[in-house]
Amino acid sequence: MGLLASLLSGFASGETVAAIRRARTAAIVYALAALASFCGLGFLVGAAYIWAAARYGSFAAALGFGVGFLVIAGLVLLIHSLMSGARARREARRRSADMKAIGITAALAVLPALLKGKGGLGVILGPVVALAAYAIYRENVKPDDPDAGEGK
Repeated sequence: MGLLASLLSGFASGETVAAIRRARTAAIVYALAALASFCGLGFLVGAAYIWAAARYGSFAAALGFGVGFLVIAGLVLLIHSLMSGARARREARRRSADMKAIGITAALAVLPALLKGKGGLGVILGPVVALAAYAIYRENVKPDDPDAGEGK
C-alpha cells in the first residue's frame, strides 16, 4: 500500500510528469545523435570509396565495397544466428527451472491439505511410488539403436 501511495503522491506533485518529460527529451537527443552518427559514417564510407576509386579505379572500388558490405552482412547474420540459438537454450533452461519451482511450490502448498484428508499419506505416496517406478524404468530401458536394423 505504501508503494501505491508513493506513486500517487509523485504523480500528484508533478514529479512523474517531469520524469516523463526528461525521458522524452533524452530519447530525442539520442535519436538526433544516432542520426548524425549515421550521416558521419556515410560520409566516411563515401570518402573511403573516393580514395579507393582514385587509387584502384571506379569498378574495382565499387566491386571491393560491394563484396565488403556483403561479407559484413553475412557476419552479422551468422553472429545473430549463433546468439539467438544460445539465447533460446538459455531461456528454455530458465523456463524449465521456473516450472520446477512452481510445481514444487504448488506441491508444498497442497501437502498439508492432502495429509489432513481421508486418504492421508496414501494419496501422496501413490503418485510418488509411480514416479519412482517410471524413473527406474526409463533408466533401465536401452535407447533404440539406429544402426541395429542395418545389420552392421
